[in-house]
Amino acid sequence: MKMIGWLAVALLALVSMSAGKTKVELKDGQGKDVGSVVIWDQGAGVALEVNVHDLTPGEHGIHFHQVPKCEGPDFKSAGGHFNPESKKHGFDNPDGHHAGDMKNVTVGANGKAKTRLEDADVTLKDGPHSLLTNGAAIVIHAKADDYKTDPSGNSGDRIACGAITK
Repeated sequence: MKMIGWLAVALLALVSMSAGKTKVELKDGQGKDVGSVVIWDQGAGVALEVNVHDLTPGEHGIHFHQVPKCEGPDFKSAGGHFNPESKKHGFDNPDGHHAGDMKNVTVGANGKAKTRLEDADVTLKDGPHSLLTNGAAIVIHAKADDYKTDPSGNSGDRIACGAITK
């Protein structure tokens, strides 16, 4: 009897977890599919599963941006980094970092990356740090984020974008 109860709880948790995930399709500046990001609440923040292809090998900055618009080719329509507390950019900045700042993504020689990231400063739940309340975007940049230079870590052009909406 205890085993059946535990199994029911585990299945209910699995159904709840999959119901709370948001999938974001990523496009390049010409509108071509370059992958996706699945986002879900985890603890106080969110976890992400990034699965991209057809990108330049090497490290790339990845950030949540303020506006759920991804108009190519430059994706400037996504606005600045998601930053509800008006902090400076970068994990190494003594004045704090944007809520939308995340660790770099490393793309392999084959142009692909599949990795998991976390952002403890945003959520999918309602509130000032919610990516869904007003929408947001996830943007991949051409170069690595240096984690200190304001406003975007010298991460270069925006090369992929996906709108995050309810």
